[in-house]
Amino acid sequence: MNKAREKALRLLQIEQLLWAHPEGLTRAETARRLGVNRSTITKYLAKDQLSHSIYEDDLDGNKLKVDRNASLTRTAFTLNEVMAIHLATRLLARRTDKQNPHAASALRKLGQALQRLDRNISQHLLRSADLMDEEARYRDPVYLDVLEKLTLAWSSGRKVRVSHQRLDGQISDYVLSPYFIEPYAVGQTAHVIGWREPPGALRTLKIERIRSAQITGEPYRLPEDFDPARLLRDAWGIWYTDEEPVEVVLRFHPRVVSRVKESRWHPSQVLAEEPDGYLLWRGHIAEPQEMLPWIRGWGADCEVLAPQVLRQKLIEECRCLRELYGGER
Repeated sequence: MNKAREKALRLLQIEQLLWAHPEGLTRAETARRLGVNRSTITKYLAKDQLSHSIYEDDLDGNKLKVDRNASLTRTAFTLNEVMAIHLATRLLARRTDKQNPHAASALRKLGQALQRLDRNISQHLLRSADLMDEEARYRDPVYLDVLEKLTLAWSSGRKVRVSHQRLDGQISDYVLSPYFIEPYAVGQTAHVIGWREPPGALRTLKIERIRSAQITGEPYRLPEDFDPARLLRDAWGIWYTDEEPVEVVLRFHPRVVSRVKESRWHPSQVLAEEPDGYLLWRGHIAEPQEMLPWIRGWGADCEVLAPQVLRQKLIEECRCLRELYGGER
């Protein structure tokens, strides 16, 4: 390996090492972990060869750290990857009800970077960014501040103090170790999953209900066995449970069968067509009540057969609707 390539590889290793240690490392610690002399690290610093996102924190023992708000990545895309980005950004723009300047900025950067590859898709990315910046969009500075702090805490591995408002209006204070941030398209919301103290257990908080957040100096480590895909595997959206998932059985009218079959609504779903044209839909769901908005959307074209508690819930709602509209034909 020639010297230029070796140097480039070493600089990349330094950056990756500091990303893995958000608390920062001294020059000696960095050199020891990379197996080089401390003078080598000093040489890179003296010649200003490190990435502009790396700096020395003179308020913390001159430790080397990464500025996590700096421009972080450079990459290239194929045309089909660009289309995947376009679809994802359209969902982001259409399913976000709060103004997010960071999302708009990311879309603009993508749009500008892709102009040479495909001007048509690039222009639509730029329009999506404008859509997210529209004056009519709901501004919520508290939400944006909380999201920014959760993002930084998650990235740097620091616990955060949060004040969370419950549905009844009461506010509780917690210390949270953010493990994952998950969007929820149905409610146009976002949730943070993490270790909450109290009660010293994994919990999910709706970010829109967090009234304040302050990053602490206390670090935390993400458990090696934490896997959000596995955690949410049985969830309809964001609700998960330690209990066994519940089998949900739905019966769809023939007039909507083709639409039901067009989409894979849940990884566990099994479809079975009946001789009379009806369709049985089966799936194992962590919290079946989370399906209620989706089931209601089908109206009388969807009948809940199981579980009984979910069926009874719909029966009660039908009674309420009959009382509400009983005077009309």
